[in-house]
Amino acid sequence: MGVTSSGTTAREREQLAAARSGDENAFAGLVEPFRGELHAHAYRMLGSVHDAEDALQDAFLRAWRGLARFEGRSSLRSWLYKITTNTCLDVIARRPKRVLPVDYGPATDPHVGPGEPLVESVWVEPYPDETLGIEDGLAAPEASYEQREGVELAFIAALQHLPANQRAVLILREVLGFSAKEVAETLETTTASVNSALQRARAAVDERLPEQSQQATVRSLGDERARELVQEYVEAWERGDVEGVVALLAEDATFSMPPLRTWYGGRDEIALFLAGWPLSGKWRWRQVTTQANGQPALAFYCWDDDEESYLPFALNVLTLRGDKIGDVTAFVARSTELPEREVYERWPEQPADARRLNVVFERFGLPHRLD
Repeated sequence: MGVTSSGTTAREREQLAAARSGDENAFAGLVEPFRGELHAHAYRMLGSVHDAEDALQDAFLRAWRGLARFEGRSSLRSWLYKITTNTCLDVIARRPKRVLPVDYGPATDPHVGPGEPLVESVWVEPYPDETLGIEDGLAAPEASYEQREGVELAFIAALQHLPANQRAVLILREVLGFSAKEVAETLETTTASVNSALQRARAAVDERLPEQSQQATVRSLGDERARELVQEYVEAWERGDVEGVVALLAEDATFSMPPLRTWYGGRDEIALFLAGWPLSGKWRWRQVTTQANGQPALAFYCWDDDEESYLPFALNVLTLRGDKIGDVTAFVARSTELPEREVYERWPEQPADARRLNVVFERFGLPHRLD
């Protein structure tokens, strides 16, 4: 059906009337078609799948309570984005920004080994874009970033460093393609303020982003070669081949393991870490290929003698640079309720953490064990 002059379709107007009378099913029919894109929007704003789900639930509750005030002059989609954006701004005001370990502090001495974790809410979380239906291409003709570029780890991490309003402006304008006027109405400010905030946000994000997005890198490399690179990495890990793993890394590669603050920078340093800990021969690994944040990813499973199975350990999100693996961000799903630093050097032997297991395995539709 076409859009009426009020900005809503005839079908939406029928559902609005029913929802205003208290029909929850009619309200669900109104908002559910937008759930996926609004969830992705909240994730871009907050850097956390868990926070995004809480914010979206709150936003839908606000929308339900505010139905009487929605006059239909704007589209239903714009109205829901306004509510979701402002809900996210409220969340940001109450908690610290999320980052990746490489943005938190300096690289770790590889002779030292894994350190202790930080409070979990500090870290950016991985995003199951395939499961939640992130599509290829632009969200709107006016957008500057592809939809998958808009959830890449580097982009999400760069966004978290922006002041909240600049973050909202950049996402609404450059990722979603809303006009400056629409964004000004969403944030209850002026078009001039939106344009000024966008200019500052672009400059700040560009300083933190690599020259080429992951989408462009894979296109340049070719899908087949990208798959081969990931498969070679998998096979080297399963052989316990430190030299084979390191040969696939860029010279300036990084390896981090949130929720630990620990990260290693440079191929030689990563080699020392791998040889001393995960590829020391103490543990056996299996992997399942998947996708996270629009990037290739590997679910790592570690053999457990008691269970006689490979159990979930970490979701490794790979960032490619040219024909090498530039960064590995291993989101570990094991417990951090451990009293001593030395225990993290034997982290594969520790039990799973239920919440992290949900964030980095279950939400991606990954198996609970491998035999």
